[in-house]
Amino acid sequence: MAGYLFVHFTGDHADGEQICFSLSRDGLHWEDLNGGQPVLRSGIGEKGVRDPFLIRDPKKGTYYLIATDLCIGAGKGWDTAQYRGSRDIIVWASEDLVHFRGPWNVTVGVEDAGCVWAPEAVYDRETERFFVFWASMVRRRDDAAPKQRIFAAYTEDFCSFSDPFIYMEAENHLIDMTIVEEDGWYYRFMKDETTKTIRLDRSRCLAGRDYENRYSEVLAGLYGVEGPECYRLDDGRWCLIVDQFAAQKGYLPIVCGSLEKGDFRILAPEEYDMGVSRKRHGGVVRLTDAEYERLRACDWR
Repeated sequence: MAGYLFVHFTGDHADGEQICFSLSRDGLHWEDLNGGQPVLRSGIGEKGVRDPFLIRDPKKGTYYLIATDLCIGAGKGWDTAQYRGSRDIIVWASEDLVHFRGPWNVTVGVEDAGCVWAPEAVYDRETERFFVFWASMVRRRDDAAPKQRIFAAYTEDFCSFSDPFIYMEAENHLIDMTIVEEDGWYYRFMKDETTKTIRLDRSRCLAGRDYENRYSEVLAGLYGVEGPECYRLDDGRWCLIVDQFAAQKGYLPIVCGSLEKGDFRILAPEEYDMGVSRKRHGGVVRLTDAEYERLRACDWR
């Protein structure tokens, strides 16, 4: 692998809720592609897309890009977005990351869900299917008020999905989950809406319920962040990036040598460069050298 692609959106402003691309050789210094303008646009559903995530099918080689069907810039507001929003995800597919099929929309949210936010996926090698998960605002029989829970479903092609089920819930809202694997453990990072921090747990079983909490002093002390994404750097370290939404500062990289040890360190400003545009919740994927060079040479205008 010889580089990284970061798919993201840039904000609630005009044209900000579409898909932008950035490239990096080392995963820490980023270059905005297409002059910082969107590479992919959605004209279906809410006609806006946020929280994009990119995953590769290990058998077919196809890349799937999934995103939240939402356009806050349309003026409906956050109340409508949470309680009466779209239950769809928006999907694109590509073999080369330059030419994309789509978008198409798929309804994955349960019937009483108020929204479907920040969909992500992990390839489950045991079932040879994609394990897709997202946050939905739902009120159950014993709830005093609706709350965000993490739901999940399986798919092979991002066209048809199994019945969704509750994957994780807590006393208060949980959103923005991402999952990575290290040494047979699945590590989950997510935003705890009570503390506005990133919480971490892990399990040997991807879809199981026996996850154990992993405390990190660095993560517990980092307030006003969301949209965690985690990926491996070339030197073997893990890089966790978090969106500093409260301070409106964009993404902040945090590195650690081992998720098992949890030795997280916030990088100093001179150790990274997130590019010109302020990047909001997105996803990072590793690239081959050919993919990197093809993307860098591409002109989407």
